[in-house]
Parts: sequence; structure tokens; C-alpha cells
Amino acid sequence: MKRQDYISWDEYFMGIAMLAAKRSKDPNTQVGACIVSQDNIIISTGYNGMPKGCSDDEFPWCREGADTKYAYVVHAELNAILNANGRDLRGSRVYVSLFPCNECAKAIIQCGAKEVLYLSDKYADTPSTQASKRMLQSAGVKLTQLEPAIKTITLDFGMKK
Repeated sequence: MKRQDYISWDEYFMGIAMLAAKRSKDPNTQVGACIVSQDNIIISTGYNGMPKGCSDDEFPWCREGADTKYAYVVHAELNAILNANGRDLRGSRVYVSLFPCNECAKAIIQCGAKEVLYLSDKYADTPSTQASKRMLQSAGVKLTQLEPAIKTITLDFGMKK
């Protein structure tokens, strides 16, 4: 008899996005993204961080003041699109832990993704998120806020022999 307590595709791919977010050095907000083909194959992942070659020890992580992280950080969704290295993303699904900003929405639309699945929409009332939703919906990108049946996934690195 097969196992019955396996996770769904959505839980699996969002779990990968959440695991990618653990790579972020941002002390305030860690976001991860996972781009998946129509055949449920992971194409790419990304997280919010500094561009390649820019030391995350030399650039600011603060949110306020004259020199903030906002001018430097690459968001998880754009990182995942760029990490795909030119692979065809048309028809793909983007799993992301936080609803995309307007700049990432533009990239998602341009790459041809058909759906954005997200967990949190904590900035729903901001002009950036409202613009993002307007563009994504206008472009025919489906928006799905996931309500996973499970609340946690535990990874155990202590493999049994």
C-alpha cells in the first residue's frame, strides 16, 4: 500500500520557494521563488539578494536612511527569471512566498508565465502591489493565494542508515 501523507505539487513547489528564501541575507524579509514548467519540472529558483559580484557585506541592508537596500537588492522572482538562463518560461507557474511587486510583475508578464501562486499578500494595500495586480490580471496571469493543507514541512538531515 502506498503512503497517503505525501505533499501536493503546490506544497512541494512552495516548499522549494520557502527553502530558497532561507538563502537570503536580508535581516528583515526573506523571499523565495520557484518557477515550474507545465510538466511540473522545476526550471529555476531565486531569492532576494545582492546581484552576482556585489558583496552582501559591502552593500546596505537597512530599510531607512540615505542608502538603503532597495536600490541594490534583486527580488526573488526576478532572480529566478534571470537564473533560468534564457530557458523558455512561457506557460510556467511562479511560486513565491510574498506577492510580487510591480517591477517583478512586469518581468513575470514578459517571460510568459501563466500563473503566480503566493502565500503572503501583506502589502496588498500599497500602490506597488495594486499596480502589480492590475498588470498581472490585465495580461491574463492567474493569481492564486495558496492555503496549504499543511502548515510545516520538516527537513531532517540525519539520514538513517
